[in-house]
Amino acid sequence: MEKRPPTWGKEYAPHRPIPEATIKRLPLYARALQLLEAQRAEKVSSAELARPLGLNSAQVRKDLALFGQFGTPGFGYQVTGLRRELRRILGTDREVRVVLVGAGNLGSALLSYRGFLKQGFTMLAGFDVDPEAAAVRARTSVPIHHVDALEDRLTGRRVDIAVLAVPVDAAQSITDRLVELGVRAILNFVPARLAVPPGVHVRYVDLSLELESLSYYVQDG
Repeated sequence: MEKRPPTWGKEYAPHRPIPEATIKRLPLYARALQLLEAQRAEKVSSAELARPLGLNSAQVRKDLALFGQFGTPGFGYQVTGLRRELRRILGTDREVRVVLVGAGNLGSALLSYRGFLKQGFTMLAGFDVDPEAAAVRARTSVPIHHVDALEDRLTGRRVDIAVLAVPVDAAQSITDRLVELGVRAILNFVPARLAVPPGVHVRYVDLSLELESLSYYVQDG
């Protein structure tokens, strides 16, 4: 029978806000543990977990300690158990329901990406101003509806995350509609800042900004 430390994360509930940077690192730890699990590793030290992520062992221990005591001194962390607890903390141990609005070239690629399901994400539907053309581009079994049907299709359904890949001038109005439908998390690929009420969380992915920052490293001279 597997021995667990006296305080395994499940019994611990944080009493203070968790730093945003810590939350962003948790999926990295979970992914690293997934690779170790595939290699049949049974345990890992904080230093071994930190090294491939470019972190230090103290940072790993500090992050995990915010959620409870997961390791055993002199032993390290049990790989499968820690990955299971991180998935529970992140909420990916259940079905995470996602919709996408804006099925252009980028959106269609996201709709057809099969890796989401492996991580527990279910793409419920896509929405676009031209759903027929979007369906041809995406070549996916995910249903694609007209964006005007957003409320008809989603009212009463649980949507955990919305992915936004619409033109800039439509981003805020679509966001307002999603918020009205109860969506509390948005992954935004639109190069625009969104106004959302408290309790709604937005992550920004601006590909052009990332390319511009990378161009710094490839200049001649």
